[in-house]
Amino acid sequence: YFSDTGTKPPESGIFGFMINISALLAVITMYIRYLLVEKQNESSHFVRSSCNMFSLCIGLMGCIGMGIVATFQELAVPSVHDIGALVAFGSGVVYITLQSIISYKSCPQWNTYFVCHIRMAISVISCIAFIPMIVFASQISMTKIDWTPDEKDYTYHFLSAICEWTVAFGFIFFFLTFIRDFQ
Repeated sequence: YFSDTGTKPPESGIFGFMINISALLAVITMYIRYLLVEKQNESSHFVRSSCNMFSLCIGLMGCIGMGIVATFQELAVPSVHDIGALVAFGSGVVYITLQSIISYKSCPQWNTYFVCHIRMAISVISCIAFIPMIVFASQISMTKIDWTPDEKDYTYHFLSAICEWTVAFGFIFFFLTFIRDFQ
């Protein structure tokens, strides 16, 4: 899993620090995106302000989940860590989906359809990967780091980890689509 990279010292300290920095950068990015949509919406009225605010709040919840993941390590407090991960990934998927919808509503004045299609594709892939990530992770009967293919639950762990990394990279690529908007 993503968290497996930071379960033992000194990596755990670096992992926690970097996740918190990433959460802070995500908060800044989401807030800038919120302000940008609000400003564009003043002249175009393409989305309700409450929808934009709701999207921001959902995104901020995901960042709080990231902070929980960073603070409560996978092996030390697994239940709290897992709740934080569920909040981070679940809220993140909802956030990028809402932002994709907002992007479509702003077309063609503030976004190109190409960018909207890319955002929606990333959202759909992330949503599709999120579901088996949860389903397979719930089938795992133990919390551990080092897995071998002959172990019980290895297949569930392997498939869940692939889906988790897919969702995580989906978030990164989605945020990269904001570059043009922020110019």
